[in-house]
Amino acid sequence: MRTYRFGAWLTAAVVALGALAQAADQPTTLQQVVDRIFQREQEQVKALSQYSPLVETYIQNVARDQEQIVVPASDRYFVGKLSLADGSFDEHVFTGREGVVAKAGHKVSGALNIFGVKYNATGFSYEIFPDQASFDRNHYDVNFVQREFLGDVRTLVFDVAPKPNSGTGRFLGRIWVEDKDYTIVRFNGTYVPKPRTGMFFHFDSWRVNTAGSMWVPAYVYSEESDALHGVDQHMSMKAQTRIWGYNSKGSNKDSEFSEILVDSPNAKDQSVAAQDASPLEGKRAFERLAEDNVVAKMEAVGLLAPSGELDKILETVVNNLEITNKLDIQPEVRCRVLLTTPLESFTVGHTIVISRGLVDVLPDEASLAMVLSRELAHIALGHHFDTRYAFSDRLLFADEKSYQNLAFGHTEQEEEQADAKAEELLKNSPYADKLAAAGLFLRALESRAPALAALNQAHLGTPLVQKGHVVRLRSLMNSSPALDVHKLDQIAALPLGGRVKLNPWTNTVALVKTAPLPIMSAADKMPFEVTPFLPHIQRAGATTDTSVASAGNK
Repeated sequence: MRTYRFGAWLTAAVVALGALAQAADQPTTLQQVVDRIFQREQEQVKALSQYSPLVETYIQNVARDQEQIVVPASDRYFVGKLSLADGSFDEHVFTGREGVVAKAGHKVSGALNIFGVKYNATGFSYEIFPDQASFDRNHYDVNFVQREFLGDVRTLVFDVAPKPNSGTGRFLGRIWVEDKDYTIVRFNGTYVPKPRTGMFFHFDSWRVNTAGSMWVPAYVYSEESDALHGVDQHMSMKAQTRIWGYNSKGSNKDSEFSEILVDSPNAKDQSVAAQDASPLEGKRAFERLAEDNVVAKMEAVGLLAPSGELDKILETVVNNLEITNKLDIQPEVRCRVLLTTPLESFTVGHTIVISRGLVDVLPDEASLAMVLSRELAHIALGHHFDTRYAFSDRLLFADEKSYQNLAFGHTEQEEEQADAKAEELLKNSPYADKLAAAGLFLRALESRAPALAALNQAHLGTPLVQKGHVVRLRSLMNSSPALDVHKLDQIAALPLGGRVKLNPWTNTVALVKTAPLPIMSAADKMPFEVTPFLPHIQRAGATTDTSVASAGNK
């Protein structure tokens, strides 16, 4: 009994001493808190310098339509790899345009010329830091505002302003600091002073906790509602920047190697097919090898999400189509999610790939089935897949060359055949009586297509839109009800960010269900539109997760 009591006392004493030590290390005055914030931000910048995540910015220039509703007028898109080493951003753009290298201080998001504003992809990337080089007492004044919860995390809120004559490109705005390690988890504002030949946009930048005290930049929303540039030129824009792939290295092969089980020397292949493969089996195995090689490469680059629960949902829809149409496809059909925003889908052998952006904007399961049915049709019809990727050397290229070395489109004849087959699959499916909603989605896409060329540009696969018009499954669109933007219960398409949440560290995706909000006007529907981010902030390891990807979710 004495031993038990002494052990319990000793444990309590150790815990108490640990708590005292931790308390002694915590700042006790406002000035000490501010010093810790500056210190933590410098530590964050240093810790992040070893990473080269992917960064994607999608921009919509907006204007008011005839009924004074703000709608997209045109768009731009950038995706690339971001180097955070040595205080510089080095963005190699995947899409074939010249990479941009920008040093600290050259972070304008828009460059001015006589034709208006030319967007700078690297400038948007700078919005992941308040000030990468000089966030300290020598350059900034910080004033406490209030305490506030962001999601599950308690934060301290401060207003931040650069000191007079502290230099260009300084942050002006508000920061939210978690109250454990005093790390900035959100900051909202702009850079000042305004450059003579460029523009700093207003932005709202969010970080998420990946492990321990590490908070990584994940989302940035940028907006200008009526910015004046030049003598009398005005511009309005909205943009979403996503950062992910901090830990993109593909599968953990070292871990797999350490877990290999070594069979005894007398072990034999006991499978039924323990014999040489037939020519057809050899052909299918070679095609599957090419397919697996491509999927592994895209996952290692960070373009493809690892296999997860969202894939199972997509495969359930595909399975519904297969069963009701009596299809027996071997090897089995798999589904994966492309992590980028542009609306596209394609097949890699028997793997159907659909972009995160396309999943985002689809309003219901029937619309999802419509998209998946086209890719399933390509597989069922045996349309060509290039087995050159079965040779591993063909995939030994730099990450930023992925778009130039991978392509999964089909001939126009094959596309037309897939359209016809997809309609047949849908009519025999559980979604047959819900196809009006799917056709309505295509009508909404048709109405916005001329303004959304970048959103509808497929980089690897098949677009639904070409030259400003929907070109796939048009008969399904033509048989759907008329599109009525004023009919508040007619939700033909969702805003971007409405369905899929992306983990920036693991690249995993999840389908997010958000609380429905009443639609008060046509302006609330926002089909295909950029909306602000409002993630539910949590500490790593939290047991519950009710995150929403953006404030525009429906």
